[in-house]
Amino acid sequence: MDRPLEHPRWPAEWEPHRSTWLAWPHQRRDWPGKFATIPWVYAEIVRHLHQSETVGILITGPAQERRARSVLTRSGVDLAKIEFHTVPTDRAWTRDSGPIFVKSGGELLALDWRFTGWAKYPNHLADDQVPARLAALKEWQTLQPKFNGERVVLEGGAIDGNGAGLLLTTEECLLSSVQCRNPGLTRIDYERIFEQFLGVKKMLWLNRGIAGDDTHGHIDDLARFVGPRKIVTVVEENASDENYRPLHENLERLGSMTDLDGKRFEVIPLPMPEPLFFDGTRLPVSYANFYIANDRVLVPTFNSQKDRVALGRLADLFPNRKVVGIHAVDLVWGFGTLHCMTQQEPLIASPSPPA
Repeated sequence: MDRPLEHPRWPAEWEPHRSTWLAWPHQRRDWPGKFATIPWVYAEIVRHLHQSETVGILITGPAQERRARSVLTRSGVDLAKIEFHTVPTDRAWTRDSGPIFVKSGGELLALDWRFTGWAKYPNHLADDQVPARLAALKEWQTLQPKFNGERVVLEGGAIDGNGAGLLLTTEECLLSSVQCRNPGLTRIDYERIFEQFLGVKKMLWLNRGIAGDDTHGHIDDLARFVGPRKIVTVVEENASDENYRPLHENLERLGSMTDLDGKRFEVIPLPMPEPLFFDGTRLPVSYANFYIANDRVLVPTFNSQKDRVALGRLADLFPNRKVVGIHAVDLVWGFGTLHCMTQQEPLIASPSPPA
């Protein structure tokens, strides 16, 4: 697609989905010593999702599809509601490597951002091809966002939107020199890019992400829109924890931010679970990594006393959806949980309902 985008709009996650996309896990090194449990965690997630929307699953080939079908069937999944597509992947974090969908000129468009393995992992070339290969199979209109002639690097977990021109992100992720996705790009450059391709009218910049996040500051572990003017953000109450100061700074920033009409947001705190470690490395445990499906919200849980608080708070915010806790202690060994593994495909002909 070469023509300019016509009034692009990035739908909010709570708007109706046609389907949710994920990739069947196969990278054993992402879950050292825990991989055997991971397909069963995926199956439990698919079991919940497929009750209200189609689930698309990327598989590497026939052998993996047979294994996936067996696990899903034994977990009570109706395979008639599952789409399997052979698309090679390096990892299973579809939020970051998959397409980001926008609506433009009455059509759905799959944006194919460049993926570089979080500017960290060299084995990312198959993941970078996921949007193009999937778009070819599904016959989607697609576009590779560029700035000054260069493809723009972006992961889906780095941004969160309200569907009405507002976008949340962090300075650590997009502007940090530690893991530089797009060398030379400034805050103003990103604002122009997101306006052109996502229809963003205002960006809300937080500072740093949570401890243990090897993406260096993804917003989907930190703060999320749960309505056009409602934002949840994780807050650490233990003053001796390394998350305490940066998370309170982000809370303060959100308290001073305004929407397009100059109105303050309703900011709702989510607790942080107790820290989890693997081989001495802190893991990115966060209730903010929830996923909003058509009729339910899937929330990672961590065998913490805070689980019940987070589930209750999100249930209050989504009264028309079932809030479901998904045990994620094994899943987070891979440095991601529910939002990281899912990517929503919006329903093309749908209104923009409230959350």
